[in-house]
Amino acid sequence: MIDVTSLPERSRLVHQHLAEAGIDAEIRVLPDSARTAPEAAAAIGCTVSAIANSLVFVADGEPVLVMTSGGHRADIETLAAEIGAGTVAMAPAATVRAVTGQAIGGVAPVGHPAPIRTYIDEALRAHDTLWAAAGHPHTVMPLTFAQLAALTSGTVISVA
Repeated sequence: MIDVTSLPERSRLVHQHLAEAGIDAEIRVLPDSARTAPEAAAAIGCTVSAIANSLVFVADGEPVLVMTSGGHRADIETLAAEIGAGTVAMAPAATVRAVTGQAIGGVAPVGHPAPIRTYIDEALRAHDTLWAAAGHPHTVMPLTFAQLAALTSGTVISVA
């Protein structure tokens, strides 16, 4: 078991959110960056589709968090239709940092300064264990689909 005090600050905040939600998921520190789904999958030893990417989009001017499977790219038109938005675009890095408090490549499903409307890729249901970033590009955590849904209060949608 890792000493929580040795985690990066943002990962400690994620750990606190997990504990408050009653989720006992050990945050793992990886020796190398896991900024991309293939990097994370290689470091963890899982399939790319079991990586739960945290992507921030701007939908009709409002930031939204979309947890997508690393096995495919989110289709902007499908995403817009699923969430009922007229326009959807990837958020710039400055917006991601401002909204989540975390850097791209390390954005966790939780641990943000304020709740973010969240959507979850239905393709993630296919995995017993999902791996999500834990607030820093070198930290990850295992979650079940049910834990991810409960933790984020996310709406399950199709993104591809």
